Amino acid sequence: MAKLSIPTALRAYTERQAKVDADGATVGAALAALADRYPDLRPHLFDEAGELRGFVNVFVGDTNIRSLAGLATPVTPDSVVALVPAIAGGLR
Repeated sequence: MAKLSIPTALRAYTERQAKVDADGATVGAALAALADRYPDLRPHLFDEAGELRGFVNVFVGDTNIRSLAGLATPVTPDSVVALVPAIAGGLR
């Protein structure tokens, strides 16, 4: 069971929880379990094809899963998985 760190922008979908435990041997399985537990969160993480949205960065420890094995990146019970949605904006 990995520990998922939920950013403030997504806590409205996790009953305001900042940290959530999720079962799964991989990042993908843990995120799927999270989305099953909080269905309103699913469209903010995954597109219609079930792929992780491009603007959602996921880190295991300090490493982005895109530089690891993506959603197949293994997690252990002591893994900390951080969801970090990209934020755009600012002055032109």
